Amino acid sequence: MSRPGNTQTNPESTAGHPPAGGKPVKRGEDAIQLLKAGIGLLAAGILAAALVETVFGGISQHGPHTNGGWILLIVTMACLPLGVMLSLLGGAKWLGNRRR
Repeated sequence: MSRPGNTQTNPESTAGHPPAGGKPVKRGEDAIQLLKAGIGLLAAGILAAALVETVFGGISQHGPHTNGGWILLIVTMACLPLGVMLSLLGGAKWLGNRRR
């Protein structure tokens, strides 16, 4: 329970200090992390889509032919949009940092 006289960590007193468990983030490093994550997700989604079409029997009008195909279709449908969004966000941040 907190009392008015207790001294607790004030968010304003930690301004300018690195987070508790890590190093301070360098300028532009966040954009590179977003780009790496976005490109990784895009690669995983493209690989999953290729595997559904080639190894797991393809996709017909009613969906994939195997259970593994369904799982890879779900992975594809999750990775591709998120990878595109992260790549676009990282690219925009990278370009913004370059202009400063």
